Amino acid sequence: MLTHDILLSYSWLLMNFAMKLNFRLNNSLTTEAKTPIVLIHGLFGNLDNLGMLARDLQKNHSVILLDLRNHGLSPRSQQMNYSVMAQDVLALLARLQIEKAIIIGHSMGGKVAMAMTALAPQQIEKVIVIDIAPVAYEIHRHDAIFAALKAVTQQGIVHRPAAAGLMRQFISEEAIIYFLLKSFKEGKWCFDVDILCDQYENIAGWQAIPLWPDPVLFIRGELSCYIQDSHRASITAQFPQAYIETISQAGHAVHAEKTAMVLAAIRRFI
Repeated sequence: MLTHDILLSYSWLLMNFAMKLNFRLNNSLTTEAKTPIVLIHGLFGNLDNLGMLARDLQKNHSVILLDLRNHGLSPRSQQMNYSVMAQDVLALLARLQIEKAIIIGHSMGGKVAMAMTALAPQQIEKVIVIDIAPVAYEIHRHDAIFAALKAVTQQGIVHRPAAAGLMRQFISEEAIIYFLLKSFKEGKWCFDVDILCDQYENIAGWQAIPLWPDPVLFIRGELSCYIQDSHRASITAQFPQAYIETISQAGHAVHAEKTAMVLAAIRRFI
């Protein structure tokens, strides 16, 4: 059990040495707000990506949306792994004087949420992981996306229609192009393409963490390949009280495709 002095020292270290993330705090409209919720986006995303969840959840909870390092308006760093990203989020909680929170993360953000349980289990009330497993994935999954992003930059394209046309030479799924272009403004990407490419092995990878005994909800899209039956052993080894809920006819962006169903699952869990 950590003493109060140790917790204060830990919070001080986080606030002074972790990255100062850009964030948005949506305060609950109710007078009896429940445990705050932190929403963490995935790779190539930003704090707006889980806005469809925030708009509903803020009816009963204060909701913190954030930009992870090398994304959105948060600072850039050549160091990018799940330990440092988890420390960044914990430092934000310390800045906001939040002692305990519910953490919801999608894809890469889900791995950040899981990593937080290893660093500060006493600060996490519940964890909800959206369409990602605590495993290392094949490291070339996003090669075509990186090629498209770099091509747009190298050709000096400024306008989204032209960028979309070029990206179709690399990416066949229009939904992915549409998602990426949300972060294309005035001819620049709102994430650091070079750093993300250099650090991709860390992003796709995973270092097993100590067992976390509390319940964790994993939400997966039926049509997505990110949580497979073969991953169940890795999930339960690190989260023995894991519960996996499958959303039918949904892909990796399950929270955007089936928002009402995802919200219903979240509310049942919390």
